[in-house]
Amino acid sequence: MTSMSDAQWREFVMTGTRTAKLAVTRADGRPHVTPIWFVLDGDDVVLTTHATSAKARALRREPRAALCVDDQQPPYSYVMIEGTAAMSDDLDDLRRWATVIGGRYMGPDRAEEFGARNGVPGELLVRLQITNVVSRSDVADS
Repeated sequence: MTSMSDAQWREFVMTGTRTAKLAVTRADGRPHVTPIWFVLDGDDVVLTTHATSAKARALRREPRAALCVDDQQPPYSYVMIEGTAAMSDDLDDLRRWATVIGGRYMGPDRAEEFGARNGVPGELLVRLQITNVVSRSDVADS
C-alpha cells in the first residue's frame, strides 16, 4: 500500500464516474452516509443537495464532513477527504456547477439537462473546503 501524491489523488477522484460517500453527523450524533456526485474545484469538493435533505440539515448545524472515494477493483485504492462545508443558494452558481457535475456523471450530451434539473430553487451548492486527505493505492498488493 502506498500513499498517493497530491496530483495522483486528484486524478483518482476525478476519474470516470466514481461517486463519493459523504459522511455527516445528525443532530442526535448518529452518522449519516450518502453517495454523492461531485467535482473538484481547486481545494474544494463541489456538490449539490436539496435544502431540506439530511445532508443540508446536518451541514448547517455542523459544517465538518468527510467523504471517501474508492476503487472497488483489485488492487484497490481509496481517498478519504475531510473538510468544512459552506452552502449557497445563488442560482447562477448553482446552475453552473450542477451542469458541470451532470456532465461528469451523465455525459456532456446530458449536462444541460441535469444542470436544469438540479440547479433550481430549493437546491444548494455545497463547497467542502478540503482540510485533510488520506490516500492509498495498491491496498491489496501489500
